[in-house]
Amino acid sequence: MAEWFRRKSEKIKTLDKREIAEGMWLKCPQCQEVVYRKMLEENHFICTNCTHHFRITSDNYIQLLMDDGKFEEIAANVQSVDPLNFKATKNYTDQIKTAQEKTGNKDAVKTLIGNINGIKAVLAIMDFSFIGGSMGSVVGEKISQAIDRAAKDHLPLVIITASGGARMQEGAYSLMQMAKISSKLARYSDLGGLYITVITDPTTGGTTASFAMLGDIILAEPNALIGFAGARVIKQTIGEELPEGFQRSEFLLEKGFIDHIVGRKELKTTLSDLFSFFNFGASEKEELSEVDDNE
Repeated sequence: MAEWFRRKSEKIKTLDKREIAEGMWLKCPQCQEVVYRKMLEENHFICTNCTHHFRITSDNYIQLLMDDGKFEEIAANVQSVDPLNFKATKNYTDQIKTAQEKTGNKDAVKTLIGNINGIKAVLAIMDFSFIGGSMGSVVGEKISQAIDRAAKDHLPLVIITASGGARMQEGAYSLMQMAKISSKLARYSDLGGLYITVITDPTTGGTTASFAMLGDIILAEPNALIGFAGARVIKQTIGEELPEGFQRSEFLLEKGFIDHIVGRKELKTTLSDLFSFFNFGASEKEELSEVDDNE
């Protein structure tokens, strides 16, 4: 392609087709800049132009937070069943199988124990790519087991949320997970535990209405969508225009619903600093021994 025809602008890029392979370039939804995927990965999926935080998977967070990528998984083999024999345009069992094949995960959360800057902690990391991070009975059970492990071993607990809410295919079974997790968290708190939530984009529905907002410290990524009902539903219900930035993390910080906004690059240090401040791991920083790498 002739050089005189190649347009140069901050917002317009002309690329030779020979330079493009499927998935190599991604457009930032915030600034519309076209970003090279490899550069994006190296920058923890943060736009190099406007610092927009792309959605990432639970495996990405593990690599970001776990020392040397080492961890021990909790309740690794718990999988969903179809208690209601739910059928719609797609059978629920088929949806689960498709999501498992697509993501390589058993369900919408990974629960694990590992070191964050040398301090041992329990993590539950939700994954929006698995049926929208929906909260079913497996999510409730795995998070409950993670809370029990944190209570038993006197470890700090971090839950990274990314969810569209309850999983309708499980009906009341899904809704009961809010009460199940919340009651476990109350017991963990009574035992002197430290619970930190990291709210990422998007976190909505029953997840927001329960454990996402129960943290002793509530952190959020920049510009994350956080809410219960959708903005359109709220607007129709109250019959008024919603303020600019409504349901974004900056808006919630201003209104006192969250404690701090933390960029992805600072998240690991922020968590370990909080652990130390609250005297978790201050005197016994341990290395995980004989734990195989999990990918």
